[in-house]
Formats: sequence, C-alpha cells, structure tokens
Amino acid sequence: MTVTAGGQGVGLRSFRTKFIIVVGGAVLFDLLVSGGLALWNVQRLSRDATAQVGQGLEKASQDYIRTSTDSTAAQVSLLLGQVHSDVKALAGVLQDQIDHSARNDAVGAAMASAEPKGVTVAYDAKGNWAQNLPGSPSVVSVWGYLLDKDHRPLPQVQADIDTSTVLDLVAPNLLRTGASKLQMYYIGPKERPIFRTAPYTDQAQTFDRLYPKHNDQNFWDFFFPGLYESWERWALDPASRPAPDNITQTAPYTDAITGKLIVSFFHPLWTPDRRGVAGTAGADITLDQLAEVVEHVKVAETGFGFLAMSNGNVVAINSAGERVMGLQAANEEAGKGVTGIDRSLPKSSQKAIASLPLDQDGKVQRISLTENGEDVPYLLVTKQLAPSNLWVDGPVKQEAMSLGIVVPEREIYASLIAAREQITKATNRILIYQVLAVLISLLIVTAAVFAASKRITGGISALAAAARRIQAKDYSVRVDIRSKDEVAEAGLAFNRMAEQISFHTENLENMVTERTREIEEAKEEIQALNTQLKSENLRLGAELDVARHIQMMVLPRATELGAVEHLEIAAYMRPADEVGGDYYDVLQSGRSLKIGIGDVTGHGLESGVLMLMVQSVARALLEAGETDPSKFLTHLNSAIFKNIERTRTDKHLTLSFLDYDGDRLTISGQHEDLIVVRQTGEVERIDTGDLGLPVGLESDITPFVDTREISFEKGDLIVLHTDGVTEAENSRGELFGIERLCQSARQLHGQSAEEVKDGIIDGLMAYIGTQKIHDDITLVVMRHR
Repeated sequence: MTVTAGGQGVGLRSFRTKFIIVVGGAVLFDLLVSGGLALWNVQRLSRDATAQVGQGLEKASQDYIRTSTDSTAAQVSLLLGQVHSDVKALAGVLQDQIDHSARNDAVGAAMASAEPKGVTVAYDAKGNWAQNLPGSPSVVSVWGYLLDKDHRPLPQVQADIDTSTVLDLVAPNLLRTGASKLQMYYIGPKERPIFRTAPYTDQAQTFDRLYPKHNDQNFWDFFFPGLYESWERWALDPASRPAPDNITQTAPYTDAITGKLIVSFFHPLWTPDRRGVAGTAGADITLDQLAEVVEHVKVAETGFGFLAMSNGNVVAINSAGERVMGLQAANEEAGKGVTGIDRSLPKSSQKAIASLPLDQDGKVQRISLTENGEDVPYLLVTKQLAPSNLWVDGPVKQEAMSLGIVVPEREIYASLIAAREQITKATNRILIYQVLAVLISLLIVTAAVFAASKRITGGISALAAAARRIQAKDYSVRVDIRSKDEVAEAGLAFNRMAEQISFHTENLENMVTERTREIEEAKEEIQALNTQLKSENLRLGAELDVARHIQMMVLPRATELGAVEHLEIAAYMRPADEVGGDYYDVLQSGRSLKIGIGDVTGHGLESGVLMLMVQSVARALLEAGETDPSKFLTHLNSAIFKNIERTRTDKHLTLSFLDYDGDRLTISGQHEDLIVVRQTGEVERIDTGDLGLPVGLESDITPFVDTREISFEKGDLIVLHTDGVTEAENSRGELFGIERLCQSARQLHGQSAEEVKDGIIDGLMAYIGTQKIHDDITLVVMRHR
C-alpha cells in the first residue's frame, strides 16, 4: 500500500504538525518583530519631524510678532522725538533771548514796532482779562491779576508781552514743518504767567466758557498744580529730574481751546543764572496722532496694538482691540484745568488683562481671553518706550509707556498647525501601508509552511540555515534545493517569502525617505512664503504712506486759506483709507479766486491718484490764464479724460468750481448741493445738477457745462461738502443727511469759518460714534467778513 503525501495525517504528535508549529512560529515572530520595528521607526521619524518643523515655525512666528512690536514702538518714539525736537528748538530761541537781556529788549521793541497787533491788548470787563485782537500770528492772554487799576498790563508784564513776540518768528515755521502739532506756545513765570499761543485762537474766551473762575487763581496753580514746583527743584538740583531730559509730558487730557484729547510737551525756561524758572515753551499734539500709529497695526488677520502708560491706562487702541481686551473708555472729570481719559487695564473685564504685567519687555506671553463664552488663547508682546518726565497731578514723575501687540494664537500658528496635520496624514499613510504589507506577508508565509510540511528531506537544514539568516535581517538569502519533492517546493516558497520581505523593507525605507524630503521642502516653502509676505507688507505699507503724504502735501495750507481778502476759509478732509479720493483746492491768481471741490468714485490709491491729476491740471490752467469758468471746466475734463483712458482706470468724479473776483460769485460744474446761509440765518440750497457732467465720462462736456451767479454779501456763509458727510451712518444705519448739515450750518453761521467747520465736524463725529467711516469726508466753509 502506497501512502501519498496528500494522505498524511495532521495529528498533534505528527512531524508535520511540529514542523508547522516550529517553522511557522519562527517566521511569524520574525515578521512581527521586523514590522514592529519599522512601525516604531516611522512614528519616531514623524515625531522628530513634527518637533523640528514646529520649533522653526513657532520661532519665526514669535520673531514676526516681536518685529511688529519693535517697528510700531519705533514709529511712536519717532513721533515723540520729532515733537521733542521742535519744542527744544522753540525753547532754545526763547532761552537765548532770556540769557541776553539787552538783545531781548531790542528784539521786543523791534517786534512791538513792526507788529503792534501782537503787543497791544484790549481789556474784557466780563472776563477780567486783556488780549490782543485778531491779525497777529499768535494770541497773547493777560489775566486780571497782571493788570493795573486802569486795566493795563503792569510794566514788567508789558515788557514780557513785547519780548515774547519773538515766538511769532519761530513758531509758525515749526508748526508747518516736522511732526504735525496742534499749537505751540510760551507761558511766563509764575509771577507773570502771560500765555502766548500760535496760531491765533479765542483763547481767553474759551477758558472762560470751559473753566469758570480760572482767573481768580494763579494760572500754574489752577491748571498744572505741582508742575512749576518740580521745575524749581530741577533748577536747584538737575539730578532730581525723574528722567534725564528737560522735556515734561502730560497725560492725555481735554484741551481747553480745541476740545480735543491732547498731549502737551513742556520745556522749562531758566533764569540767566539757572537757579530759577523763567516760564516754559510748549507744544500740543492730538491723541489722534499717537492713536493713528497704533490703531493701524495689523498682525495676521485680527491682531492689533495698544499703547499704555505705566499705570495701565490705555491711551491708544482700535475699537476691535478695545472689545477683545474688555476695556471701557470713560472721561475723567478732574475739577481743575485739565480732564483726561480713563481706559485702564486693571479695570478690564478680562482677568488676564486686569493682571497683565507691562514690564515683560520683548517676551512672548500666552494669555487666555473669553470670547462668546469660550476661552481663546492669544499671544501678547510688550515693548517699553524710553523713559520720560510725566505730569499728571502734583510732582513730575518718571513714565515709561509700553507698546503692546495682541494676536490670536490660532492665526499666528496657522502654518504650524497645517504642517503638523500634513505630517500626521503622511505618517498614517505609511503605517497603513506597512500593516498591509505585514498581513500579506503572513498569508504568504502560512501557505508556504503548509506546503513545505508535506515532505521533510535533506533540504530541512538548508531551510533552517536560511531562516536563521532571515532572522538576522539578511533578506537577500535564497535556498537552492535541487530535488523535485515537497522540500524543494518549500524551498521555492521560502525564496518567494524572502523576496516579499526584502521588497517591503526596501519599499518602506524609500517611502520614509520620500516623505522626509517632502516635509523638508514644505518647511522651506513655508519659510520662503513668510519672508515674502513680510517683505510685501512692508513694501505696500511704505507705498501707501508715501501716496498719503503726497496727497496731504498738495492740500492748501492754513496760510493760503487765511490770505484771501474779505474771506474766511476753513477746510477739513479725512480719507476713509490711507489714500482718499476727495478733492478740494483754493487757487488764487491776482484778484481772481477759484475754489474747487470734487469726489472721485470710490476711494483708495487709484482715486487718490486721480484727485492729484485734477489738482495739477486745475493749477496749470489757472497759471495759464484761463479765467472763463466754462472753458476752464471743459479743458480740465479733456485732460483728465485722456489720462483716464491711458491708465485704463474705471474712475470719474463730480466736480464744481466757485469763481470769486471780489464782487461776483459764479458756480460751475456738477457736484453736491451748495449750502448758503445768509446773514439773517436763512438757508439756501443751490442744486448743481444742471451745471455740468461728471468729469472723465466723456471727452467733451461743453454742451453740458453751465454757470450760475450767486449773491454773496458780508456776513453770508457758504458750505461745500462731499457725500461722505451726508451719507455717514450712525450705529443704526441712519444717514447724517443734508437736512442735518443745513441745520448745523444755520446754528453756527454767526461764528468764524474755522468754528463753523469744527462745529459741523464735531457734530458729525458724535453722530457717527463708533460706526466705521465708509467714505472720505471733506468740508469747506467760506465766510464773507
């Protein structure tokens, strides 16, 4: 009886069973160990790659925040440094005069002779003060206790009035150059605190209205208690200055003259022997100038900046940042001559902000803020500015303001999160492929063991030796069994198994190498994009800043507006973006005066460039002697139309001109309604819809241009505006409207053009409140005096 291989039993005691158990177990163990090691190596590589990418991107992101903080702090320091420089220049001139008394007297006598309006004061019985009349570059106020029984300045006070007119030679030029300043002034010593300010304003009248009984006390004690005494201590001991500089800065407060939040910078003047105080030179800037630098900070998508004093009072922050940090702004009534703003970090509704340290200079702090009931992680960096001398109420103390940048962690680490997700996905794919490879290998090994167990011959030794080499991870091993029985078949199966293991091992190494290369390339690409984005942001910011600066340079200066005989002209323009599209200009040639106002469609850089084109062409036409209103407008349209075609921009503008020769007032061109308030208070609205066509739509607008003469008598008031005024919205989405504008002009018509302009703008801004300004705002006020 012949027993074939297929008839062999598979009992527990059979050799085949033992062969299957021993060989199958050995191969299975080898596959599991090698597969497990490969999986562990892949996971370790993924963790290392994630850590390396994370550290690099986290450092780059934090360096970006620090760079933004340092850059913004440098801008604030530059603004303050420019103001300090201008105040020191004014103080240097005044101090030099004080040190040379003979020359000071001679200069005072010369100025009094050349500018009698600057030294001759008139007494006001109601206010009990004396003040020079308009017409001088500066206003000088003399309080009642500095007057004799005939209400004339005491001799030494009059001498101070005469010699202080040297401010008229210096302050106007300093106001026109350097940092933008609200006003510059000289205040006399405590025993003779006359107050001379450039430019001229209704100074004493405003003090009477805002600060009753201020004239009953000494000026210094009433408005700045403790400041003068601090300077007297400095004169005796310069080392007692809190900061090594004579410049003294005030906390933000409401200005008595303009009603705006301002910061004052004083430079004390010393007696010739440097043992006493001889008054001060000073300058004011609006808080808007500091806030503008900080509020325009943009980091990532919603990051913002803030400027805080050492006591935690935030003096500059945008509205979005104010909400995120849980701050509430409230005016602080001081009861004396100055009022400030209270927006304190310690009073924040966010616990992390209320306990925020401001002395962590350049350190990235992680804080958690509550938004919509959820805790949101933020990154915060602060930068302390250079120490300065600060007066709030009492002795001068040292102040070091801090500039902070706050940005959501999810935004600044967006690239890091994305890189980690990609690495995790790649790792998971490799793990899945490896597990599948091990499972397939197990199936192949199992089939081969069962096939080889049918015939155990001399090839067993060769197979055992080959198995040991496989166990040593030599996957190149092969067996050569020349017989044609079951053992030979087992040898062939073993060879196939070794080939599969070698293939999968080599393939795994290649995949790991490829994924590592992809991760490195992604890291380099992310770093390159971050560098490019930073460079592009700096370039675009610089270009917009230059365009805005050029646009503001071509606007009429205050001296031009004030140089028109028989007319008071005041103007205001606020772009909605960095560069606006509104136009106004005051052009004078001989007795002819041409006032233009227009509105380019949209706003931004293209609209601002078109506005500059209009200003240049209008100036050129007037200089060329074109005085006919209709021809002037058609020639201007022809030039602008050709430029629009060349630049391929889809822009045009409404544009009107007022021509005034001292007798007649003629209007031409299509724009918003012109508002006329007669001396009697009657309001007229002049529709310009039939006087022209928007400039830049057609190459020739001659058939559409018309003119209209308007009566303009002494005491009459004219208001020109763009639709940014009438279409401004409040928080409920309601427009300011032409009727409110007419009502504001009627209520203010008896005041000066500057006061009418300020009154309308103040009312408009109060109406808008915290609502975003969507369009450029321009206002021009003319008053026949």
